[in-house]
Amino acid sequence: MAKSPADPAAVHAANLDRAKPLLAKLRADGIGHFIDGKTVPSVSGATFETHSPIDNALLATVARGSAADIDAAAKAAEKAFKPWRDLAPETRKALLHRVADAIEDHADDIAVLECIDTGQAWRFMAKAALRAAENFRFFADRAPEARDGRNMPAGEHWNMSTRVPIGPVGVITPWNTPFMLSTWKIAPALAAGCTVVHKPAEWSPVTADLLVRLAKQAGIPDGVFNTVHGFGEDAGKSLTEHRAIKAIAFVGESSTGSAIMAQGAPTLKRVHFELGGKNPVIVFDDADLERALDAVVFMIYSLNGERCTSSSRLLVQDTIAEKFNVKLAARVRALKVGHPLDPATEIGPLIHARHLAKVVSYFDIARQDGATIAVGGKPHDGPGGGHYVQPTLVTGASATMRVAQEEVFGPFLTVIPFKDEADAIAIANGVEYGLTGYVWTADMGRGLRVSDALEAGMIWVNSENVRHLPTPFGGMKASGIGRDGGDYSFEFYMETKNISLARGTHKIQRLGV
Repeated sequence: MAKSPADPAAVHAANLDRAKPLLAKLRADGIGHFIDGKTVPSVSGATFETHSPIDNALLATVARGSAADIDAAAKAAEKAFKPWRDLAPETRKALLHRVADAIEDHADDIAVLECIDTGQAWRFMAKAALRAAENFRFFADRAPEARDGRNMPAGEHWNMSTRVPIGPVGVITPWNTPFMLSTWKIAPALAAGCTVVHKPAEWSPVTADLLVRLAKQAGIPDGVFNTVHGFGEDAGKSLTEHRAIKAIAFVGESSTGSAIMAQGAPTLKRVHFELGGKNPVIVFDDADLERALDAVVFMIYSLNGERCTSSSRLLVQDTIAEKFNVKLAARVRALKVGHPLDPATEIGPLIHARHLAKVVSYFDIARQDGATIAVGGKPHDGPGGGHYVQPTLVTGASATMRVAQEEVFGPFLTVIPFKDEADAIAIANGVEYGLTGYVWTADMGRGLRVSDALEAGMIWVNSENVRHLPTPFGGMKASGIGRDGGDYSFEFYMETKNISLARGTHKIQRLGV
């Protein structure tokens, strides 16, 4: 009897079959930089290897960029800037829609490559390319209005503001869901009229190379979108220091953001940072506990817990904590860890051996601090023998413990009980980060009060993270500087100027008469 196309085993087999020719081509061709419309090796000839977190198999040999490669890419972006800036906005819009079309045409390949390159589960990556295409379409449609400003008449003058693209920009992106996050930054930059030099994370170079080549196929002019691979200490540092690059958009760790700010200071670079998080999800005893439970599990254990917006601290009211923790532990035990191309898999391998070691180190830290590992707390023997870890639940924690303060960035949830509204707010705000917060309560007045008091850039009430592209995305404190989304992205990638037109009637002082 033939298997249904929706049968998990059949989907898994189809994904493996799709991967074979893609991986063979990767290993044969390797990954070069993409500068001024061409794939090129490093000036120095240096390379590095990228391996799959599933089984540590070699995926590709990758060009390792240095200052010379960044210089070539920055000069290409600088040369292409004025023609791209001056292109009719409707033409830019059409080209960016063609990039979105190309992404959608290759969505299945992108999903498979993303799973193999990062370890993310196919159930989440299957739609990642479509979200990336949506990013391009959203900003493409706004390209014609990117320069729009305000009309501000005064008594004797008519003031009009407008925006102009800032120039060539650097985009440095992370290894967690790298394809979608790259488009989140690159699409608005291109729509604004900027040219781009992209430095992807060295742990996930595969789909970044595919993205820039799809843009070329879609008709993006040479030099408008360039990619240089490499490490932060050479390629990344050179990009942040280059005089031709007018702004840096970075997603990654808070400590790296500090270094980038220092590196860009001599050239007065504008910066936009989306950094770390230790986000609270606050569950009051009047909440819809079943929906809250669904959201708590999803927001920390999806995407392997490797997401900046994960709710890695559960603050649960002490009157329901014991009951809620029992249900939570049962759900965590039932999570399926497995091969990322298997559609039944909920948690795949972590991105890299070094990151696995970091996550595992927090098991001992939790015990040393006096917390209880209620579920998990060990590496997992997964298919391929890669960087798997058990989904972990820590209970009996206090707000000052390291597992309640530091970003683990894995499938690792710390539970902290609280007494009342004031206690919940104090615990939630008592960390260096301030990216997101999640509040579960049936009392909308309390939901508003807590949302207003939380030191975070984004709050969801009675919801998990549901992204709406026009809204501002970004954090406070050590979680970042600036906002993405809608017009907020254009504010970063463009300069605002004011033009004041005199009516010809105001009095001008006469000196030296």
